[in-house]
Amino acid sequence: MIDVRPGRREDRAFARDLGRRTIGSSLSPLRAAEPALVHASFERLLDVVFEQSHDFLIAEREGERIGYLLLMDSMPDEVSLGAQGFVAYMAVEENARRDGVARALLREAERLARQRGLPYISLMVTEANDAARNLYETAGYVTERRLLCKVL
Repeated sequence: MIDVRPGRREDRAFARDLGRRTIGSSLSPLRAAEPALVHASFERLLDVVFEQSHDFLIAEREGERIGYLLLMDSMPDEVSLGAQGFVAYMAVEENARRDGVARALLREAERLARQRGLPYISLMVTEANDAARNLYETAGYVTERRLLCKVL
């Protein structure tokens, strides 16, 4: 059984550690990246999210933390400036993947976004992350825009 609860300040170290271990799945195979810079970028993301209105969700199984999701609720769509919920980051422990953890976290994030009257929930996923893309597609997410890149 997977339980999802609100994150607390003492869960931030868990989020930081798991995020640092999983941030590589957010990298595109097209871009060379220095690990130190990727970790610095992740730390900056955490700072930005934790400094504004957000929901921090923790997934647990038998009292053990196995994943988390950061939902920003005040970040408008960058084109229309319309309200949306935005999944800034989600991570699941490797030994808990494919157990429904991410789906449970998404379900709770969607519930919270609806409760706030947000008409959309958005996220970004790397094209090469097939497992995550499949999860989002089966959960009803559709591609709205694409970031195109050309290696020079």
